[in-house]
Amino acid sequence: MKIIDKTPFQDASGNISIVGRAQGTLKYGLNWFSELEAQKVVIAQLERSLEKGFVLIRNFTLPNIEVVIPIILVGPGGVSVIHVTPAKGQFEAKGDQWNNINYGISQPANVNLIEIVMKRARAVQKYLEAQKINLTIPVEAVLVASDPGAHIDSLRPAARVVMSDAIKQFASSLLQARPIWRSESIYDIADRIVDPRPPQQAPKPAAPTLEAAADAQPASRAKAIFDAAESAPTFNAGEFDFAFEDGKAPLAPQAVPQSLRETNPSRQLPSKIDPNKGKFLGLTNKQVILLVGMFVVECCIVAIGLGIVLYLNM
Repeated sequence: MKIIDKTPFQDASGNISIVGRAQGTLKYGLNWFSELEAQKVVIAQLERSLEKGFVLIRNFTLPNIEVVIPIILVGPGGVSVIHVTPAKGQFEAKGDQWNNINYGISQPANVNLIEIVMKRARAVQKYLEAQKINLTIPVEAVLVASDPGAHIDSLRPAARVVMSDAIKQFASSLLQARPIWRSESIYDIADRIVDPRPPQQAPKPAAPTLEAAADAQPASRAKAIFDAAESAPTFNAGEFDFAFEDGKAPLAPQAVPQSLRETNPSRQLPSKIDPNKGKFLGLTNKQVILLVGMFVVECCIVAIGLGIVLYLNM
């Protein structure tokens, strides 16, 4: 089995210094180093069981999203994303839930390992699809407990759960899986995961010749006319600012009799209505009422002033 190790803060010998351990803990959390040690235990067992034709990529950071995938295992039967936990105790994997069992009571754990490995598997799935890697089966999410002190009750878990004493059986199931890739394809896929290739640009279409353009012009014009006829919007009265009242359309203007037509359109016909009819001294009714009101107010003011003068002289 070929191993590609991309563990951060690791030297060429595979060791992590005290400074690197502190940096990794600050960046990835308190369980980071213990999970690395647990990975070594599981990888050693897989390496003894899996023969040639498998590639294991360790702690690869997906570009752009900066998500570290603990183990990506590429084999003839497909791709598996493996999360290794060093946890001890009794646990329950039920559907997409990860629970702690204390004194027979199941309670949700602080960290849902099932959800974590499923999210990482989906991220790898999208990453492979972006690399145009044809996957006939989805990426498998696998949760492995490296410590023999971990006991897990599995009740149709959403991810595959493997305890420490079943790692060899897990490897055997990978060997017995129906192959979908050859060895050459497996190594090529692993290389494309670690070193993604830039997307190929589609070649620009060649410019059409004059003869082809001349032949295509009549058909294009006819098609444009046909499309325009089909896409022409139907009349909708609701699109206008006005609306027809009572559901009736406005009547067309009737023809004006010859005797009532203007002799000269640029001049208005003289009106036969007397403009001063119904007026008093050329004033409108509103103007007359206003003048009367002003007269009454002035009279009141004068009367009040005279009353005040008389009262002061008494």
